[in-house]
Amino acid sequence: MSVPFTVLIVDDEEPIRKAIRRVLKFEPYRLLDTGDPNEAVRMVESEPVHVVISDYTMPGMLGVDLLRKIRMIRPETIRIILTGNANLDMAMQAINEGAIYRFLTKPWDNNDLQVALRLAQRHWELEEKNRRLLALVSRYKDVLDELERKQPGTTGIQRDDHGRIVIDGEVLDLQLGDWGKK
Repeated sequence: MSVPFTVLIVDDEEPIRKAIRRVLKFEPYRLLDTGDPNEAVRMVESEPVHVVISDYTMPGMLGVDLLRKIRMIRPETIRIILTGNANLDMAMQAINEGAIYRFLTKPWDNNDLQVALRLAQRHWELEEKNRRLLALVSRYKDVLDELERKQPGTTGIQRDDHGRIVIDGEVLDLQLGDWGKK
C-alpha cells in the first residue's frame, strides 16, 4: 500500500482519543483524531482515511450519522462505532443504516481494539484487491469487446456436447486441470 494505513479517531472526549492513541502507538497506523464530527467529515473529504472509529453520542451529530456521511464520501472507508451506552437497538440501527464494520463498547478491551483494527486493515486490503481485480476484468472485457468488434468470432469459445471448452480440437478438462481427449 502506497499511503500509510490511516485511522481517524472521532470522540468529543479528548481523554478517550488520547487513550486510543496510547493503545495504538506501537501499531503501524497513521493516527488522526478530532473531537468535532464536522471536522472529521472535512478530513475524510481531503485525504484517504482507511478506518474511522467514532463515538456514538457527540454534540452536534450522532456517530451513526457521521459514519453515514463518511460512507457517502468514501464508501471504502471502514467504519467502527465506539460507545458507552450500548443497547441492541442502537447496535442494529448502526449496523443496518451505517454499514458499520464493528460495534465496540466503552470501556474497551485494548486487545479487542487492536485485533478489530488489524482485521479491519486486512478487510480493507482484500476489498482494495477486489476493486483492482474488478477494474482489470473490466479493462480486459473492453479489450475483448473491441477485438470482437474488429474481428468477429475471435473471442468465441467452442464447447463440446458436455459444455467443456474445446481448444484446437482438444477438450480442456477444467475439473481435472489438464487436457483431455476429444
